[in-house]
Amino acid sequence: MKRVIAIGIILIIAFPVAYYFLQRGSEPKAPKVLNPIDLNPETVDQDLLQVGQGHTIGEFSFQNQDGKIIGLNDVKNKVFVAEYFFTTCQTICPIMNNQMQRIQEAFLTETDFSILSFTVNPEVDTIEQIKRYSQQHNAKPGKWHFLTGKKDLLYAVARKSFFLLKKSEVENQGDEGTDFIHTNNFVLIDKKQRIRGYYDGTNPKEVDKLIQDAKLILDEK
Repeated sequence: MKRVIAIGIILIIAFPVAYYFLQRGSEPKAPKVLNPIDLNPETVDQDLLQVGQGHTIGEFSFQNQDGKIIGLNDVKNKVFVAEYFFTTCQTICPIMNNQMQRIQEAFLTETDFSILSFTVNPEVDTIEQIKRYSQQHNAKPGKWHFLTGKKDLLYAVARKSFFLLKKSEVENQGDEGTDFIHTNNFVLIDKKQRIRGYYDGTNPKEVDKLIQDAKLILDEK
C-alpha cells in the first residue's frame, strides 16, 4: 500500500514538472546571429565571404526625409529593420512599404526600435521626394527614416553590411558597370548591430515572423 501511495505522489509531482518543460520547449526563441559565412555566397561581398563571426553593420551617414543626418549612432542599442526601395517603384516597393507600416504600428511606442529605408535611386529620391513619400506612408518622425545620399555609398552599405541582394537582383541599367538594386528583402538587426534575419517584405506571414522575432530580440538581456 505504501508503495502505491509513493508511486502516486511521484506521478502527481512528475506530471506538472514534465508539462512545464514541454511548454518551455515549445516557446518561440529569438533567431540566431547571422554572419557572412552563414549566408548564400551570392549575397556576400567577396572580401567578406569567410567572416565566420563578429560581423556588424558598418558606419554610414545619410540624410533622412527631414534633412537630418542619420548614422549608425542613431540606432545604437536599438533593434531596427532595414530595406532598400525607391519612390517611383510600381511593383514590389508599394507592397513592401505597406507591410513596413504594419511593422511601424507594432512598435509605435517602442523607443528602442527603428526602421531605415535606404533609397536605391538617389538621383530621383531627393529629400523633398522622400519627404512626400514618407508622408504617404504615415512614417512617424524619429521612428521611420527614409534615407538618401550618394549612390555608391548607399550601395556599399547594401553589399558590405546588410548583404541585401543576390547577383540576380542587380538589374543592369544600360551602361556597363551601372547597376540597380531591386530586392524584396527586409533585414532585422539587433542592439549590437548584428544581423538576425531576412524576411520577404511582400509576404505578410514573413512580416508577422519578423515582428515576433523583433519582440524576442528586444527582450534579450
